[in-house]
Amino acid sequence: MLKSSEYSSKIKAQAKTLGFMSCGISKADFLEAEAPRLEQWLNQNHHGKMGYMANHFDKRLDPRVLVPGAKSVVSLLLNYHTDKVQTDQTAPKISTYAYGQDYHLVIKDKLKQLMTFIHQEIGEVGGRVFVDSAPVMDKAWAAKSGLGWMGKNTNLISKKVGSFFFIAELIIDLELEYDLPVADHCGSCTACIDACPTEALIAPYQIDGSKCISYLTIELKEAIPEEFQTKMEQWVFGCDVCQSVCPWNRFATPHTEPKLDPHPDLLDLTQKDWEEMTEEVFGKLFQKSAVKRAKYEGLQRNISFLSAKKSPE
Repeated sequence: MLKSSEYSSKIKAQAKTLGFMSCGISKADFLEAEAPRLEQWLNQNHHGKMGYMANHFDKRLDPRVLVPGAKSVVSLLLNYHTDKVQTDQTAPKISTYAYGQDYHLVIKDKLKQLMTFIHQEIGEVGGRVFVDSAPVMDKAWAAKSGLGWMGKNTNLISKKVGSFFFIAELIIDLELEYDLPVADHCGSCTACIDACPTEALIAPYQIDGSKCISYLTIELKEAIPEEFQTKMEQWVFGCDVCQSVCPWNRFATPHTEPKLDPHPDLLDLTQKDWEEMTEEVFGKLFQKSAVKRAKYEGLQRNISFLSAKKSPE
């Protein structure tokens, strides 16, 4: 019988073959350090209207409650960094993670292939795959498995590749060899905190989610509060500011996943194109994109919110 270290090596090698940039493994256990932090964050209402963040508290902190019999959490990173940019610098902006096809679908397909490989090479292993769609603290698990550290912008950061990547997991009932966490390398840098347009980063390693542009443009379903009228910096779906200014992202390299390439027409949209976008054009551009999560009405709300600041009183 192969040892757990050999199982781990096989899984990591296959993850690389499938296009994941990194793979780390940690023991499925209670997230003791995260429990009080999560409780405090919720008590301070920093989750805003994201009521689901308060649900399944036990599952969020212990994968063995989410997946009975779980022994290992396999964390995987998939690069989405690109050097392609929107040509009209005055146009509404979307986060680069949403340029291509919906990452949920792209990654879930790869995770299923990895599970199939595990079944073929190792045997009957039970478990589930996760891509940002269940109460799993993916950044905490990735940090626990040595893929990076939790930065002052509350994103996972890697010395080797920065932070422009998606995080996904396999939670399985197989004993594996576990990796060790890495040291925090943020040092005295506060670039992300200084640059946040809405001051959502209220302190190092602390974010008020209800002020984050990603929250305001995607999660918030009601009207965006007027206090943010002049602070959006043209973002209408997500925001890349705290990552773009991070010094570690000088090591980010363009991804090699064709499905994450932008729609041919997306980057050439002018400010006028965005403001006059019809539901039909929205459907064609974002049919397979994460942007469809905002829906046409949501994107129009965000674009109108930007336009309102330019309009005379």
